[in-house]
Amino acid sequence: MTSDPLPSPLVTAPQLLAAMARGLAPVIVDCSFDLADTGAGRRAFEQGHIPGADYAHLDEDLSGPKTGRNGRHPLPSRAAWAATLGRLGIGPATPVVVYDAQGGMYAARAWWMMRWVGHEAVSVLDGGLAAWRESGGAIETGDPPPLRPRIVPYPVEASLVPTIDAEGLMKSLGRVTLLDARAADRFRGEVEPLDARAGHIPGARSRFFRDNLEANGRFRSPQALRADFEAFGAPPGDVVHQCGSGVTACHNLLAMEIAGLAGSVLYAGSWSEWSSDPARPIATGG
Repeated sequence: MTSDPLPSPLVTAPQLLAAMARGLAPVIVDCSFDLADTGAGRRAFEQGHIPGADYAHLDEDLSGPKTGRNGRHPLPSRAAWAATLGRLGIGPATPVVVYDAQGGMYAARAWWMMRWVGHEAVSVLDGGLAAWRESGGAIETGDPPPLRPRIVPYPVEASLVPTIDAEGLMKSLGRVTLLDARAADRFRGEVEPLDARAGHIPGARSRFFRDNLEANGRFRSPQALRADFEAFGAPPGDVVHQCGSGVTACHNLLAMEIAGLAGSVLYAGSWSEWSSDPARPIATGG
């Protein structure tokens, strides 16, 4: 597989089908999830998934322990995440495809986290499970397959993606371009269904993650995405992404990567962490 790699960061369903037909199947991970019903993703996986896929749960696999002040979906330690990858049979050179049934919002988190521990051979299935079905891909039901042979330890390599914490962001406000991936009404502070306070981080600009997608749930063209993100007027290294809990921000990071604008930064704690501290400033409105 390493001699015939899948496209990255996006792979289409026909490309994945062709690779599997040649016996070049990557490890496939279904990341489907529902914030309002945390068991829905696993149930949907059992009802139908790409053959041979494993399942990764946002709360259990793609997040670490919560303290009440570190956000709703804090990153696990790098060592804990590396151990999860090893449990799934994923080593540093293992080709991986991640997908979901929600427009890539959870798959993008897994994609970013793999790059966070230095894993390069990871792609997001464009259009997710719906695109797979539309391309004639077979569907498997039931529980995940028996776990692949564990790779212990999975060596944590140098991160391929930069991050910033709340303290660093506070010091950088006004000097970075901060993009908020939440819906516009949450950004403006008109509603807040999940977090401690309504509003946004001062100086942030709204970039709803769903604006990265066509109506069919697939990513817009690299050219269109590039034009959108270049309109914010900052080089990638000066762009910081955040959202509610560090999940959909990864969708914007992925979109910039698709657009050829690699190197932007994730504030993983995002609004759920920022708003949990009453000493941190907030803003409302557009």
